[in-house]
Amino acid sequence: MVADFAFTDAMKAQFLDQGYLILPGFFSPADAARLKTRADELLRDMDLTHHPMTKFETGGESGEKHIGDAYFLESGDKIRYFFEEGAFDAQGNLVKPKERAINKIGHALHVLDPTFREFSHRPAIVDIARKLDFVKPVILQSMLIFKQPQIGGAVPPHQDSTFLYTDPPSAVGFWYALEDCTLTNGCLTFVPGSHKACPIKRRFVRVHPSGEGGTTFEGEGDGKYPYPESDYVVGEVKAGSLVLIHGGVVHASAANKSDKSRFIYTFHVVDGSRTYDEKNWLQPTPELPFDSLFDYRA
Repeated sequence: MVADFAFTDAMKAQFLDQGYLILPGFFSPADAARLKTRADELLRDMDLTHHPMTKFETGGESGEKHIGDAYFLESGDKIRYFFEEGAFDAQGNLVKPKERAINKIGHALHVLDPTFREFSHRPAIVDIARKLDFVKPVILQSMLIFKQPQIGGAVPPHQDSTFLYTDPPSAVGFWYALEDCTLTNGCLTFVPGSHKACPIKRRFVRVHPSGEGGTTFEGEGDGKYPYPESDYVVGEVKAGSLVLIHGGVVHASAANKSDKSRFIYTFHVVDGSRTYDEKNWLQPTPELPFDSLFDYRA
């Protein structure tokens, strides 16, 4: 992180009002390059021998179609690889090199990979969580998301607390740009203030706590939001930027039809002092309880 970074009261106020906050230059170009290099290494070293070829389905335009197999549900304490839907032909054959076929790697990079573990627990991140009034912040669902050139899938409008629900809701996304993120390669878009108008009424959950039956959506509504495209504000950012994302703000990202990737690293923080719902798709395990941000030891 930049040595002189301070999370100010004005930053906090803007985040709470708008539901997101872009912090340009939060980490250095050298850090961005180091993390991207590590991401490239993980892609290169991926072993396809026993991979189930699970595709990451983001829900499509309806938001209904979504991943939910055992490989996904058991990934909260592992590092696993999920393919872009567009990396396969109609017969299910992989038609892209593996380094350009992966949608994301997740979901315990912040614990199991030393490079991302160190980055995820830096003092500036702890300071943000403290100033956002977290009592017991825990990190979960860390991911590298690639938006691969030409096939990077669109992510429809959603609220993160739909997927990581606490009572009351507390999720905040920490989203780090490892490359420049633009309209052409699928940057984020937001509906400012929507977290104050759209309470979490719909949930992405396990059908059964064991994972049997996969996942489903429950609650009110059809997953669509009452916002025209003109209400969405574009969040183009340079590499080195941090984007804070309130768990209730409606946001999305377009497909990447360009020839440039959009590498980012992200994780979520929820307040461990609040009830974490046992229906959530991601659950702590005896082997890997949720990682405390305040109690980190290098």
